[in-house]
Amino acid sequence: MRHVIALDVGGTGMKAALAGADGTLLYEARRPTGREHGPEAVVEAVLGFAAELRDIGKTRFGSTAAAAGVAVPGIVDEAAGLAVYSANLGWRNVPMRALLSAHLGGVPVALGHDVRTGGLAEGRIGAGQGAGRFLFVPLGTGIAGAIGIEGRIETGAHGSAGEIGHIVVRPGGPPCGCGQRGCLEALASAAAIGRDWAAACGDPEAGAADAAKAVASGDPRAAAVWQNAVDALADGLVTGLTLLDPQTLIIGGGLAEAGDTLFVPLREAVRRRVTFQRLPSIVPAALGDAAGCLGAGLLAWDLLSTEVSA
Repeated sequence: MRHVIALDVGGTGMKAALAGADGTLLYEARRPTGREHGPEAVVEAVLGFAAELRDIGKTRFGSTAAAAGVAVPGIVDEAAGLAVYSANLGWRNVPMRALLSAHLGGVPVALGHDVRTGGLAEGRIGAGQGAGRFLFVPLGTGIAGAIGIEGRIETGAHGSAGEIGHIVVRPGGPPCGCGQRGCLEALASAAAIGRDWAAACGDPEAGAADAAKAVASGDPRAAAVWQNAVDALADGLVTGLTLLDPQTLIIGGGLAEAGDTLFVPLREAVRRRVTFQRLPSIVPAALGDAAGCLGAGLLAWDLLSTEVSA
């Protein structure tokens, strides 16, 4: 059976799959990145995992993978195949596409940014199906975005399109890892909510999931923390929809698992802020943490399709 290798490399773990031409994940596996051993060890872990998948595919389906797709975090130069920079993994200018292709015996490899790759999957086979324009915003430890346009994801002139988490929504607010203050990510990410809830409840181990549970149980302190984050998130999202005019706004990541606790106040907060803008559908992501793998598989199949048409 013809198949491709799909790899989604995260800050601490890797998800991988063998994907069929219809997007079905035929085999799935997970491994740690081993980032505690340094950036070179992470690269070796990625290469080793890919080789393992190649061998499994050959055993199960009688042939090696036709291509591979890999999604990585940080700054990515997709055209050059470079993992330019990742603070979490310590990478700088890693030629990931060339390394993987050589390690896999010369098969073509597509490299993508993790959020944009997840957005590609959500747009084609997830919550964004049928939307010519969508904005995918996963809310996790950080906040990023993927701009979907007619079945593709906009990368921008320098590979950093969609970084909605670094829109300043509260000038002079909490410091952000990017060097600014008051960024959306510093106020409405899971990390930010966890920080604020830990301070409010006095439990240094409390996180965003605990805050969501406390909101659902009627805790007024949690409600205040949550509403502050929702208001900041709505401000950032309205900036995004003013610039991009999407049909659908897809919210994913760990915070989306709060369900109505997030979506009911968020939809209302966005509705209150729009004036001339058309209010998009605001929906939860459909693919969960499989989006990155599914998207990496799509990248690989797209690459093969491009090579055939060329």
